[in-house]
Amino acid sequence: MKSLFLLLTIFIPLSALGAAAKERDAHYWNSLIGKGINLGNALDAPQEGKWGVTLKEEYFEVIAKAGFDSIRLPVRWSNHTSKTAPYTIDPEFLARVDWAIEQALSNNLVIILNIHHFDEFYALPEENLERFLALWKQIALHYKDSPATLYFEILNEPHKKLTSELWNSYLKQALSIIRLSNPDRAVVVGPAHWNSISHLKTLQLPEQDRNLIVTFHFYLPFNFTHQGASWVGEQSEKWLGNKWIGSASEKKELVAHFDEAQQWAHKHQRPIYMGEFGAYSRADTASRIRWMTFVKNEAQTRKFSWAYWEFCASFGLYDPKTQSWRDPLLKALINKK
Repeated sequence: MKSLFLLLTIFIPLSALGAAAKERDAHYWNSLIGKGINLGNALDAPQEGKWGVTLKEEYFEVIAKAGFDSIRLPVRWSNHTSKTAPYTIDPEFLARVDWAIEQALSNNLVIILNIHHFDEFYALPEENLERFLALWKQIALHYKDSPATLYFEILNEPHKKLTSELWNSYLKQALSIIRLSNPDRAVVVGPAHWNSISHLKTLQLPEQDRNLIVTFHFYLPFNFTHQGASWVGEQSEKWLGNKWIGSASEKKELVAHFDEAQQWAHKHQRPIYMGEFGAYSRADTASRIRWMTFVKNEAQTRKFSWAYWEFCASFGLYDPKTQSWRDPLLKALINKK
């Protein structure tokens, strides 16, 4: 049933689905996300290729054949738009995003398109609100007739001065703009403070909009998942050698966080998408596998969809040099019969 609907939505735009699309709620659209992976460090880099990843056509086929259901596509739109009104997106960059979306859809993959690394907005939210909303007006209009298996994610990891109070106001403004041209499209939104589980309780959504999928990101314990990650700071080098052995106490700590997300979801009747989780490559492989397997299983037990961070860079499951999967890591997430 799922594969049949995916085939239909590849070729039929959301507007053409009419009443059928309106009858499907966010829980249904979230189920289609299923098992996903982030195409990170590519279009979210300051310029594609600067962080070592340039998207290739074969990547999308490789991801689909491995057994993934979806791709999350992080995009740094702010580096490709004018700095003054009307904040026009560079047509060449927009065409590149179009290409990536088409590659995903042609391989029967759901794709989640976001605004990623909008650093100016995090640092000075009020001063950059107009630009943020202008981006969504353009993106929403451009993709309004795209298949239903293209989802929008309003903003990756609100943080710094983009507080919960400001974010609750701004996300509603962005959603209102999106709904003018995409009234029935699935939209992903998460809480402030880096999309953390602990801030789900601060998230305020328009109650009448039931086509929202709520996301959180999961990297706990942080001194395990980010050991040796240079962007974290000097302290990350001191974390090298930290293991995750899957002890009862280690598992209990993680389960408590997942229980918190599940309780919030039940209370508010919203589906949950773990949009990022992963362990950096400088952690030992055995610990990474244990952690990844446990986190994935906790999500799936609760019917949370998920997307691993990420495909082929420093957290990656795929080695672009050998053009092959790192099989032990892949098998921790995808159990193909």
